[in-house]
Amino acid sequence: MDLVIHDLTHAEWDKISSDYAGWNVVTDNGSMHPCIGCFSCWNRTPGRCAIHDGYENMGSLIHQAGEVVVISKYTYGGFSGSVKGVFDRCLGYVLPQFEITKGETHHKKRFDEDKPFTFIFYGPGLTDDEKESARRYVKAVCTNIRGHVRDVIFRECEEAEAKPEARIPEKPAAKETGKVILLNGSMRNINGNSAKLARTLSSRLKAVSEIIDLKPYLNDLDGLINILDEARTIVLCVPLYVDGLPSRVIKLMERMEQSNTGPKRIYLLANMGLYESSQLDNLFGAVKRWCSKADYKYCGGLGISAGELMGTLMEAIPFSRGTTKKASQGMDLLVQAIDNDETMADIYAEPFAFPRWLYVWIANTNWNRTSRKNGIKPKDMFTRDI
Repeated sequence: MDLVIHDLTHAEWDKISSDYAGWNVVTDNGSMHPCIGCFSCWNRTPGRCAIHDGYENMGSLIHQAGEVVVISKYTYGGFSGSVKGVFDRCLGYVLPQFEITKGETHHKKRFDEDKPFTFIFYGPGLTDDEKESARRYVKAVCTNIRGHVRDVIFRECEEAEAKPEARIPEKPAAKETGKVILLNGSMRNINGNSAKLARTLSSRLKAVSEIIDLKPYLNDLDGLINILDEARTIVLCVPLYVDGLPSRVIKLMERMEQSNTGPKRIYLLANMGLYESSQLDNLFGAVKRWCSKADYKYCGGLGISAGELMGTLMEAIPFSRGTTKKASQGMDLLVQAIDNDETMADIYAEPFAFPRWLYVWIANTNWNRTSRKNGIKPKDMFTRDI
């Protein structure tokens, strides 16, 4: 059965639902939890998410579909937070092991198939640049989940009025404290790479800084925004999820754009598990487009690849030596820019003098070892039908 994923309102969906009669339909009904980066869908319950909220079988739905159609509001170069949430939960559609294909590291296929995806983006006055950014993004998504782009369609629509309940109440302007807030946008615990890198950055700053985790505020984004209002500088410390920002980070950004919080200085500290730091490019682009929409000043950022390796090493070895050399030097420049209220060029850092083939071999060996520990034979990860 074919599959359609969308973020339309009930009224909007009713207008086109007959076009998808008999299809599986997935949309965020308000009960969808964000991916928490636990990797259970890889090493405990292969192909199935550990969160049982009705969205635990996204990988299976994609596998069973002959065709997948995705309908999303164009948001900072890619999907809306709601649609991105669905894709974040389909991680089990691929395997944790890496392989090098077309000159890049990507996850191996779980199934011997090449799934076709059609993407339909809607929004008011989409420019050629915005359309091209969406094409680049979905191409990267399909490359990493091992499908292909059948078509990308753009539909013009009027700017939707914000729902009354979605408007942020008028409130007195918050007093800026001059504090730097490092926002940990990961859903993982304190041992996640985003948290480790945030601690490393905070320890080097001369400016007064505070690390705030997004996770406790998932149901109180307005409360988090009130906290962020007090900072003159925000550093987004985020992981790469399905070639972009995590869904709840996107939802926070959408909410902040509505809130008109006033000018802010935004820096970015991004990380990912793939080897080539260039694969963070779409994420960087999304943050820049958000800053432009929300009237914030984008001041530059640092992107670090091979996150599982680099996050641990950078926290343990706080100087520019060995494998962390490029990343640590980039961190020094980021610290300098934040402390001096300066802008900086984006820096993409990969492991220094640590070859890609070795990183892939170590990562795959560790995944196989973890699977065996959990009673899953590596070969079963390739053959088990989800």
